[in-house]
Amino acid sequence: MRRILPRVFALLLLASAARADQVTLKNGDRLSGKIVNGDGKTLLLKSDFAGDVTIQWDAITGIESTAPLNLTLKDGARLSGIVTTRDGKFVVTGTPAAAPPAAAKEGIVAVRNDAEQRAVDDQAERLAHPKFTYFWRGTFDSGLALTRGNSETASFTFAAKAIRETSRDKITVYGDYIFANNNSVPPSVTTANALDAGIRGDLNIGSRTFVFATTDFQTNELQHLDLRSVFGGGFGYHVFHTPATTFDIFGGITYDRDSFGSYQITNPTPPPVFNVIPSSVQNSAEALVGEEFDKKLSSRSTLTERFSFFPNLSHTGDYRFQLDANIATQVKTWLSWQVTISDRYISYPPTTLKANDIVMSTGLRIIWGKPKM
Repeated sequence: MRRILPRVFALLLLASAARADQVTLKNGDRLSGKIVNGDGKTLLLKSDFAGDVTIQWDAITGIESTAPLNLTLKDGARLSGIVTTRDGKFVVTGTPAAAPPAAAKEGIVAVRNDAEQRAVDDQAERLAHPKFTYFWRGTFDSGLALTRGNSETASFTFAAKAIRETSRDKITVYGDYIFANNNSVPPSVTTANALDAGIRGDLNIGSRTFVFATTDFQTNELQHLDLRSVFGGGFGYHVFHTPATTFDIFGGITYDRDSFGSYQITNPTPPPVFNVIPSSVQNSAEALVGEEFDKKLSSRSTLTERFSFFPNLSHTGDYRFQLDANIATQVKTWLSWQVTISDRYISYPPTTLKANDIVMSTGLRIIWGKPKM
């Protein structure tokens, strides 16, 4: 019995090796396992006993596969079938007659088993004919501050962004909200209540040029802004467009409708005690110039910044601008800590009200979706 067990074990190893792919190296060593993929620089072999083994492509002199492999050549041709090695070349049996029956190692840019090749082909199909539901990613930001005791205050910020980006176009949907109140001395006083939301679409018309359309909606209780509606579009240029740095400049035309509600102010020379500032609506054509900057500061930290300037074409001398800047540091793949600064300025605020509203918030960011293509 003691002699039989080692023999059975040895036979099982031989049977396993017979069913496995074989990779021969320059030094004569042979590795057995399942070939997964390769990129012309390394080859990944999954072994039952050694796990995943990465082999330098230059060190390989031969491949003997037991299952079909897919070889992609430098000229774009693809060979599929059982791969063997003959006279220093990889021979593919089962290849269509019109295709070359063999390929030199230096002419191969990719090696994939059938499962890996299907995944690559599916991704290529998704890129070529993407559905609207593909490629979405985004963030949720939140911040909360409370005081209790001698003072009772509360402030809350929330922001959300969703981006769908392909090599051809980009859709951005965004919104942020801030609310703050003070209950220290009755009655409760609202110290901030503002909402900003919008959607923008970019379409590349060249390697660096793009067109865009944008829609924005804003409200601000303390500025008595019931609703600002902005519709516009224009052209842009990718000054830098790398995986680590993106810098765009853009310009165009917008239509702006500002609706301010009525309110009361103290009359310095009563009576009456209060003067009523009536509601007003202003419709304007505006020019738009701006820039957007995204920078990967490190493997975990990113900076995003956007500035838009709107000189008024209907009421010469009036203008407004918007600035948004954010730094986020990743804690987990799905969680970051973020600091955001936003500035909204109009040169034509309602009577007695300030032109500037600046918000600084910090808190957690939840990340969803996949990184951009």
